[in-house]
Formats: sequence, C-alpha cells, structure tokens
Amino acid sequence: MMFQQTISTPCGPLVVCAGGRGVTSVEFAEPQRRDYPGELTQHACQELNRYLNGEPVCFSVPLEVAGTPFQQRVWQALRRVPYGQTCTYGDIANALDNPKAVRAVGAANGKNPVAIIVPCHRIIGANKKLTGYAGGLWRKQYLLELEGINDICQ
Repeated sequence: MMFQQTISTPCGPLVVCAGGRGVTSVEFAEPQRRDYPGELTQHACQELNRYLNGEPVCFSVPLEVAGTPFQQRVWQALRRVPYGQTCTYGDIANALDNPKAVRAVGAANGKNPVAIIVPCHRIIGANKKLTGYAGGLWRKQYLLELEGINDICQ
C-alpha cells in the first residue's frame, strides 16, 4: 500500500509518499494522484511543517528509500550535516573516506528522493556557491535562508 499526502509550503506543494515501513519520497511537485494519507505521511508532514515554520527539527520519521549502497552512504552522510550549516561535495567525499568521489557524491546528492529530511540543500560548491537542486536553486536558497544561512552566492 502506498500513501501520499501533499502540504502547501511557501515553496509550492510538497508531496510526501510512504510505503508500509517508511517515507519513500518527499518532493516539490504537483500531486500526481489524490492524497491518501497514512500514519507515516502524517508524521512526516507534521515534522516538515515544523521545519518550514522555522523550527530546527531532528526528523524522526522512518525512511524507506531505494538506492545503491554508495547512494545510501551519501544520504546518511547528508543527514549528519547540522541544521543551519553547509558543507561541500568534497567534505562529504572526505567523510566517506573517498576524497576522489566528489562527482559521485554530487550525482548521489542529485538522486536524493527525500528532500529536506535528507538535507541535500545544505551541500554547496567548493566555491561557496549554490549548485544544482532538484527543486530549483531558488528553493535551495529559500531553505538555506530559513535555516539562517544568508552568505551563499548564486
């Protein structure tokens, strides 16, 4: 059974999907089907709403995301980047003891299916500039500013 719930945000609709064991995706998009909320989507939406209201949140909703072992390691490393802080793709590669994997880290970051909860928006270029974000750079900048990060250049 798949569950879906959409919340309105200042950045547009945010669609949360979940299976039986965890959230499978969070993305900025128009809903593709009618909402069918479940316990996990409701839990995720409550935490996301708190975050979007400016409250630092340690997301506790379980995740059920598909990815390669390398992607899973990158996404776990992203979850360790604290609220209100940024790091670079190189920082993540170094944290994985694979400093030459900067591009692979960038590719895994771009495949993150769980926006905000896995905070890929906190990853910036080595030149301290915004780099790609599946939801659009303006959303990335909005989320960083929401966390009090105002010194990033586009």
